[in-house]
Amino acid sequence: MGKEDGDCATKEEDIEAGVDIEIQDESREQQRVDGEKQLEDDFTIVSWDSPTDPAKPTNWPTNFRWTLISLCTSVTFCAGLSSSIFAPGVPQLMEEFGSSNDVLATFVVSIYVLGLGTGPSFFAPLSEIYGRLPIQHVGNLGFLCFTIACALATSLPMLIGFRLLQGIFAAVPLTNGGGIIADMVRQEERGFALSMFTLGLLTGPVIGPLIGGFLTGAKGWRWSFWVSAIVLAVPFVLCIPLWRETYHPILLARKAARLRKETGNSKLRSEYDTGRSPAAHFRHSIARAVKMLVFSPIVLAFSVYMGLVYSYFYLLLTTLTTVFEQVYHFRPSLVGLAYLGLGVGYLAGQFVFAKLSDRILKAKARKDPNGEMKPEYRLPLAVVGGCAVPIAFFWYGWSAQAHTHWIVPIIGPGFLGFGNSLIFMSIQAYTIDAFTIFAASALAANTITRSIMAAVVPLAAPKMYATLGLGWGNSLLAFLALAMIPVPWFLMTYGERMRLANAERMKKF
Repeated sequence: MGKEDGDCATKEEDIEAGVDIEIQDESREQQRVDGEKQLEDDFTIVSWDSPTDPAKPTNWPTNFRWTLISLCTSVTFCAGLSSSIFAPGVPQLMEEFGSSNDVLATFVVSIYVLGLGTGPSFFAPLSEIYGRLPIQHVGNLGFLCFTIACALATSLPMLIGFRLLQGIFAAVPLTNGGGIIADMVRQEERGFALSMFTLGLLTGPVIGPLIGGFLTGAKGWRWSFWVSAIVLAVPFVLCIPLWRETYHPILLARKAARLRKETGNSKLRSEYDTGRSPAAHFRHSIARAVKMLVFSPIVLAFSVYMGLVYSYFYLLLTTLTTVFEQVYHFRPSLVGLAYLGLGVGYLAGQFVFAKLSDRILKAKARKDPNGEMKPEYRLPLAVVGGCAVPIAFFWYGWSAQAHTHWIVPIIGPGFLGFGNSLIFMSIQAYTIDAFTIFAASALAANTITRSIMAAVVPLAAPKMYATLGLGWGNSLLAFLALAMIPVPWFLMTYGERMRLANAERMKKF
């Protein structure tokens, strides 16, 4: 079969689970001969014209790439904000709806996180079939509509149902965001990009109660949802004209279709073309996320670890209001100040990760015998973060139990914010580096696990504190966190061996 003019290129094996980016880049360049390669079944594979092809998202203008990341960060901030902004208003809404059930009061907050865990199970596969762009728009629209619906709810069951749907659609930027960064940002730059993206996700839930406390006192709990909708409307409108498709398989499929039309050569196929129908691809993508969770020890270990730390955050989110109102007699309009420690801790973690993650990666790569940038080089900061989490609960629990000055139990959760931030971003960066084009599925497996845990674990908090008290109740959480500290260290030491041993199985996912 003859060769086409530079628009067709060799099959460029994209990053597969457990195989390092730099090794594959070298391998792909060695295989790139005249711009194409014939498959055994006589199809001509269409790829990027060269590593510097301007159509490739990693080569788009820097300002434009950061515009897309900023938009994604903005929507993600809204997703985080919506999870917690009405937490200070829960006592008010429970009174309005005539309920005194403490578990139900916790559930009306945490059901949103259950939605965040449900959404990726189908939005992640859809983004790999139809691309990031249409799924992002659908997610933004659904998120906005159900935020407004929550503000208009007339009963507690209606509010719980709308909160679940709000969380399902809010999951889109969380799932899409990691994939978009993998699409557009080179490995050595991803640490900073990821810190910017997760800035919204991790600070939104902390800023929410600060705003919600004042809104509840001044306007009532419904205004928490109205303000969330107003804030979300800004990036929603901006995304419509500015958003672009970034997913490599979709872009190359369009290129192959254009070349088939221009040349009349029906043998041209994208390098990612599997020949599956959308329905078959959807089933395969859902199965991939489940298989990653079940059969990849790395994905399972990190998903459970992140789930534990994430659930701790939502446990505090749903209980700090009660503790500071009952123990320290904070007014509803001021109770949001109890979350200041968490917020400062998250910002400190963001700053440390943004400054050090890429530097650590490059420094370790320079010392590596082969100069490789291995995904495991993202994990040292996760070990540091893991040590901070138990400090938070020992500090917070016993200071609140002893009724010390209110500033002391506010400082304690700051260690959770700091540790959670480092753990979350380190694992996200590791996952993106290790799984790249399948990052959305790997992140979906992670998101599903951590969101389910974050929705369920806080439900046990009222009974736990009633039985054990604030001191021993929080100490129990601290001991569990201590037991998980070796996880990132173990994978930092043995993760590469596990990835390579599991690489062939992962290719079949």
